Order: sequence, then C-alpha cells, then structure tokens
Amino acid sequence: MSIRIGIVEDHSEFRQSLCFLIASYSDFSVLWACSSVEDAWKQEPADVLLLDINLPGQSGIDAIPEFRSRFPDQKIIMLTILEDEYHIMQAIRNGADGYILKKTAPPRILDSIQQVYEGGAALTPMVARQVLAFFKPAATVQDTNHLTPREKEILALITEGISTDKIADKLFISTQTVRNHIKNIYEKLQVHSKAQAVAKALKEKLV
Repeated sequence: MSIRIGIVEDHSEFRQSLCFLIASYSDFSVLWACSSVEDAWKQEPADVLLLDINLPGQSGIDAIPEFRSRFPDQKIIMLTILEDEYHIMQAIRNGADGYILKKTAPPRILDSIQQVYEGGAALTPMVARQVLAFFKPAATVQDTNHLTPREKEILALITEGISTDKIADKLFISTQTVRNHIKNIYEKLQVHSKAQAVAKALKEKLV
C-alpha cells in the first residue's frame, strides 16, 4: 500500500513538480494537491501532509494545530523556502513532524516523507543545526524568569513584530531606553537576536 500524500502549495509549478516527483515512485501517491489551507479542509486526511508556510489565507504554521485536531494521525512536514529560526521553532512548537526546504534534493524529500511516515522526524541539516543550537543547554545557567515588568512588556511587543522606534513611542520612552531593555532581555534569555528572543519567549511561554 502506497503512502498517501496531501500537498498544500500555492506555487502552481512547484506543486506540479512535487506531484510528478511523488507519482514517479510506486511507494508514494498524491491523494490531493491544493493551493490553500482552506481548500485542504475539504479533502480527506492524507498519511503525510506537505505544507507550505506562506499561503493565501491562513498560513501553514497557523494551520498546524487545526490539522492536528482534525486529523490526529496525519503527519505534517513543512516544505518551505523559509529557513530562519523563528519560523522553524514556531512550526515545531505548533506540532510539525518535519521541516525541510524547497531547495532540498528530490530524493531527500522522498526520504523525509518515508521517515516521518514511520514515526521519525525530518529536518534538513541546516534546520537540525538551528534546532539543536536552540535547545542546547547554556554554558552558564541564568534565571530566565527574572524579567522586569517593563522587560516583559517590551518582549511582548517584540513578539508582535513591533519595531524599536514604535515600542518607544507606544511606551513614551526613548529609543535608547528600549534598546537598553532589549539588551537586558537578550542577556537574561541568553539569546542574540529578536528572532531568538521571540522563539524562546513562545517556547517558554514568557509572554
């Protein structure tokens, strides 16, 4: 029995190439291929779902929990061009079984489908490095929960994608003061960028 695959990909040429790739192997079959999450809801559950992130309507990452709720046995692999830590950690946090890039070699994509179907996790080497780095224990242990109320407020605004200048305007403080708070947040969370701060804040439910 072949592994039935669902595809949610809005780029028609790439979607078609995936269909051709999967159909060329007897162990796999394309159950359906849609251009949006909304269309995918109308389909029967697949064994493995290949899900893009940037889609018309609901994003792939936001849709993961609902796919999990509706089709708990369906495996989910994010197949995307996005390779930044924020999207990777958001997808994994929401319940994705794998995260691979569209530039991945076709045989590797098929291997990932098989791996996830058998209960494993599929991550391209670059993605795996980012995940391992994120969860790697820090050399020195610091209490990440000792954020001040103001720091928590600023961290919450950062997670909403608000810029430093706009945070300053919103809180009626100087831009330099916001930068100082952000520097302190980075030190307490042991991160080095806004993306890492957001990923860790979401992972540890700090906001």
